[in-house]
Amino acid sequence: MNAFVFPGQGAQFPGMGKELYETNSLAKELFEKANEILGFRITDIMFEGSAEELKQTQVTQPAIFLHSVILAKCTPDFKPDMVAGHSLGEFSALVANGVLAFEDGLRLVHQRALAMQEACEINPSTMAAILGLADEKVEEICASISEEIVVPANYNCPGQLVISGSNRGIEIACEKMKEAGAKRALPLPVGGAFHSPLMEPAREKLQKAIEMTQFSVGSCPVYQNVSTTAVTDVNEIKENLIAQLTAPVKWTQSVQNMVKDGATEFTECGPGKVLQGLVKKIHPEAQVSGL
Repeated sequence: MNAFVFPGQGAQFPGMGKELYETNSLAKELFEKANEILGFRITDIMFEGSAEELKQTQVTQPAIFLHSVILAKCTPDFKPDMVAGHSLGEFSALVANGVLAFEDGLRLVHQRALAMQEACEINPSTMAAILGLADEKVEEICASISEEIVVPANYNCPGQLVISGSNRGIEIACEKMKEAGAKRALPLPVGGAFHSPLMEPAREKLQKAIEMTQFSVGSCPVYQNVSTTAVTDVNEIKENLIAQLTAPVKWTQSVQNMVKDGATEFTECGPGKVLQGLVKKIHPEAQVSGL
């Protein structure tokens, strides 16, 4: 069975999607439609902008979403048996399997990006990657820091867990992780504490937008970051999508469940190869490729 997986923030690169735009008429049409919906020419930033310009949350998120979704729509015989997306990638996955229309998915991603940007400005905060420490140990250290907010945010693969929290909280946590034997405790160049309680203002805004959007029954199950299991029920998909902003991304567990349910091939759909690497670390026998 073939699982299609969709990357999240961090996979962007200057020039992304340009070749697709220039060589495929459907891609060009969808990119132009996106420029119209967003009210600015995101294609100019994607194709000609600098890495710095692409790094702004309100640009990064729609850019990765567009690259991923348009790639899927321009792939002949795109018939996944199951889909999953890492954080933002979950929206791409839901357009790819027909739960969300392209236009609605883009609008939600745009609103999500703006709401997250705003939440970052309200609560200065950050994230850090912890390498070479058992998940349980990372969880235990986060729980021990009671004076600040620090939580596990992205379960990327065994031995790689990203934590999220207040600037001071992350500082304290990184020290404690190193003392506990972590190979690295690496602050990340991000604008805020994604997938933590500090994203609550963004979650509330996104909830309203999601509740007003039409969701349909998908062509195959989605393995969501919050539940990690196959979901087809539209209301459950909505609830998980709303919870996702303040809850951890359980990528390791999602991939394990996809394998348990019969996935043998994983195809990454979007910019970069990050998820191919993570899937291999989670399940070395899996066949991985990119579109």
